[in-house]
Amino acid sequence: MEIALKYMNQRQAPQYQRGLTFYIQWLTAMGLVMALLASLVINKNGQVDQAYRLLMLITPLVAFPVYSIFQVYNRHSAYLSGAWKVGLAWLTVLTVLSVVGFFSKTGIIFSREVIFLWAVLGGALQLLAFCSLHKLVRLWCARDQYKITTAIIGTGPLADRLGKTSLNNDFERLAGLISCNACNRSGEPEIAPSQAILGDVSQLRVLIDRHGINKLYIALSMADAEKIEELYIDLLDINVDVVWLPSLQGLMLFNHSISSVAGMPAIHLNESPLTSNRRLALMKTVVDKVLSALAIIALSPVFVVTAIAVKQSSPGPILFKQKRHGWNGEIFEVWKFRSMYLHDADEVKQAYKDDTRITKVGKFIRRWSIDELPQFFNVLMGDMSLVGPRPHAVEHNSYYMDKIEAYMARHRIKPGITGLAQISGCRGETETVACMKARVEYDLSYINSWSIGLDFKILLKTPVSLFAKGIR
Repeated sequence: MEIALKYMNQRQAPQYQRGLTFYIQWLTAMGLVMALLASLVINKNGQVDQAYRLLMLITPLVAFPVYSIFQVYNRHSAYLSGAWKVGLAWLTVLTVLSVVGFFSKTGIIFSREVIFLWAVLGGALQLLAFCSLHKLVRLWCARDQYKITTAIIGTGPLADRLGKTSLNNDFERLAGLISCNACNRSGEPEIAPSQAILGDVSQLRVLIDRHGINKLYIALSMADAEKIEELYIDLLDINVDVVWLPSLQGLMLFNHSISSVAGMPAIHLNESPLTSNRRLALMKTVVDKVLSALAIIALSPVFVVTAIAVKQSSPGPILFKQKRHGWNGEIFEVWKFRSMYLHDADEVKQAYKDDTRITKVGKFIRRWSIDELPQFFNVLMGDMSLVGPRPHAVEHNSYYMDKIEAYMARHRIKPGITGLAQISGCRGETETVACMKARVEYDLSYINSWSIGLDFKILLKTPVSLFAKGIR
């Protein structure tokens, strides 16, 4: 009973903590937004009219469920993804308020100047508050009094890796490893782990009580299934969470996750990010289309000047179109400004430094990646994304797919104009299989860690990498 009470008290702390951190940041944001609205109205009218007082009441009522659904103040969010959630949630609140105002025919009551300034400055204030409070909240949450105590059963490579990389974080504190001398039927070698060994599994109940353990991770191989089942049954009458991590280190996993299928646990070994989370996939598509349209408008003078220069550089079309593999292996035509003289070739040959097929204009536009700009139209047509693995020629894919493991897994997501590989230095010519392998590794890493926040990070870093490439 003593163990159970201790477990329940410590288990409630992180839940209370998560709710408190949300309310602190949300109330701060709403306080700033309401104060801003009041100051704008007073500056305009000399007082806060009844209509604006009603707006100040309705806005938090709308914002609370919206910010909760979008998980705006999740302390595990990175700054960029957190800021994106703040902006998206605030835009959603403004949209709901606009729809309510339209159907209730009350929109004309409010000053357009006041509402516009409130919408823009309110979003900016929330972003500033988020950036200021986010780090403080994470530091506060990282205090030991809010953490649950964990231990790992197993002393093999999987247990050691788990202890090094995963279990000392904002909400868990690793007490150490628990050896299992009766296990190891797989013949997996025991190693000298970097974490302290608390004792043997035969002393499990004593160790749980002594160290106040709330959660146990079983890091044994599937060959030890009989022992795992025995441990699970033995721990049913103790209030301790038990998590089994099956050893799948030998498999190359893509966007892996765990769900329930027909009431049974299912491990997704290979899943496309564009089909596993349709809400985020739709968000990515909307961002792609909007930003591509804006880029085409903003860069229209560059399009015109480049088109004229390409046309005058040598006979031939302005655009070069080539078949590439896209999402799920579908073939599409990628668009580029033509950078080479017209030539006949029995096979597709990758361009290389000082390639005599490249025109003078082509050399310049390739150096600064201006030849890639027509691919914004590929994005609008839905064949490409702004960020993703770069599409390779069909012939190149046929060559590399048998030489590089999981090469074609790059096509589990839409190809992009830029990508993680490109901002990491793997841009341009791939002279060897090793060069292409390095690019593929970055592409697969992007697929495994894909998020809207990562896309924006890559988009922001792309101009820097292009400039660095251009001045070389």
